[in-house]
Amino acid sequence: MGGLRATVTGVKRTAPAPDRLRALRAWVLACALLPGMAAGHSGGGPDGVADGPLVGSPDWQARIAAWLAGLASGQLGDALPAAAPAVPLRPQITVGRLDSRLHLAPCARVEPYLPSGTRLWGQTRIGLRCTQGPVAWNVFLPVHIQVWGPGWVLRRPVVAGQTLEATHAELAEVDWTAHRDGVLVRPQDWRGLQAARSLAAGQVLRPSLVRPPQVFDAGQTVRLRLSGPGFEVTATGEALGAGRVGETVRVRLPNRRVLLGTVVDAQTVAVAL
Repeated sequence: MGGLRATVTGVKRTAPAPDRLRALRAWVLACALLPGMAAGHSGGGPDGVADGPLVGSPDWQARIAAWLAGLASGQLGDALPAAAPAVPLRPQITVGRLDSRLHLAPCARVEPYLPSGTRLWGQTRIGLRCTQGPVAWNVFLPVHIQVWGPGWVLRRPVVAGQTLEATHAELAEVDWTAHRDGVLVRPQDWRGLQAARSLAAGQVLRPSLVRPPQVFDAGQTVRLRLSGPGFEVTATGEALGAGRVGETVRVRLPNRRVLLGTVVDAQTVAVAL
């Protein structure tokens, strides 16, 4: 990818001036003979990635993609919500290119690696380092990790507040990495809920796009279920906001004290003490 800012570090060997001059001439000649080359042929590396093909060649990119696909598959379990069933996820890897303006010294062994803390998800990067060459260099290579899996896509537009039914969406394969707040996988995660805002046909259903239906209004009297270690008591109070199942609401007691609880149903708010 043009414009990529790569980090390049050089470690020079100490040598007499004539030797350094000859090495410099050899390096310039190599750059002239191999324009656009990221490095030379690679030695052994993770899963054989550093063996064989020229760095940057289609064969090398295919090996990098296969290596990353294996690593990404090991991380896919973290993408699933705790309550979601096991679902098939398919990583798709697009390996980018180094900045064409880079001219790196020839290298007999180029090792790919994952920088510390790298998550193989969406637009990211991997490291490439020369471990056998006259100059030790390190650069970063852009990669795009897409993860395809099941998701629910709207068949037609819906307006804000409309209750979603089974006919509103259909199951399709979608790119999970394109949605920061995740993808709804189970039909019970959205059927019977309301659209949080107006949605267009073709949108993927996500947690932020749906909400539970409203079950009571502000000012309504509700029953409070207060519980703690070894006890549970009930009381009544006035809801200070509209209530939606699973969401929090403030309730004012007869003594004017205000408690925050979770809406259980149209009449009950649970408060943990």
